[in-house]
Amino acid sequence: MCVSVSAMAGVGLELGNKVALISGGSRGIGAETVRLFVEAGARVAFSYEKARDRAEALAAECGGPSRCVAIQQELITPADGRALVAAAVRAFGRLDVLVANHGIWEPADAPIAAMKDAQWRRTLGVNLDSVYGLVQAAVGAMERQGRGADGVAGHDVAGHGVAGHIVLISSTAGQRGEAYHADYAVTKGALISLTKSLSSELAPKGIRVNCVAPGWVDTEMSAATLADMELGPKIAAGIPVGRAASAREIAGPVLFLCTPLAGFISGEILNVNGGAVLVG
Repeated sequence: MCVSVSAMAGVGLELGNKVALISGGSRGIGAETVRLFVEAGARVAFSYEKARDRAEALAAECGGPSRCVAIQQELITPADGRALVAAAVRAFGRLDVLVANHGIWEPADAPIAAMKDAQWRRTLGVNLDSVYGLVQAAVGAMERQGRGADGVAGHDVAGHGVAGHIVLISSTAGQRGEAYHADYAVTKGALISLTKSLSSELAPKGIRVNCVAPGWVDTEMSAATLADMELGPKIAAGIPVGRAASAREIAGPVLFLCTPLAGFISGEILNVNGGAVLVG
């Protein structure tokens, strides 16, 4: 349940007056990120594709039209991403934070020799092409707003103006690959490279770009695999913490990267995987 910002203000994880766009926000990691950002004081727009009832219920839970809005938007092409940013700006008048969270992962194994072109193209479209459109439009909006000129975009703890925050959601698959899921791993690896490229380009302009790379997370997308009597225990055995993450355990680091306390973090790949993949 969404609560008041006062519960978090004492430790500085506060986003009062900021506007955030979270793609794929109707369930799983996205829904928990929506809740946490609203709790931290942000106004939040989030996208969904088909789950209208669930999305509208989440928006109502988090304060309704003045605080949280659900936007129906398919995300496959760059144009789709740009359209979503435009809708979010129309809803709240500005954009301070983009969290590119949406994505697809085909649970059925697909050996590379047998993978269908349609699966490859759809995964790249959803997980990468639309993210490009999101980022392109979000950066344009943030650059037009400038660095805290109106007191909204804010400052880091050292007092320097910040024009915006972008967090891309990658995966451990983007760092070590994933057999029989090359399409997914390719897109998540590309987001890591995109994070580093964007950081070099945008940090001097006051836009912080970082990446969160989750390991196994207990969501609807992974539920069948984690519940499998053979695969589930093998997965848990490969995680030093001994279990998959909850969605909120991913949303927390995402929030942190968008607060003033993370003002000197740029181009970072924050691994949230229970110690399963130790990379720098």
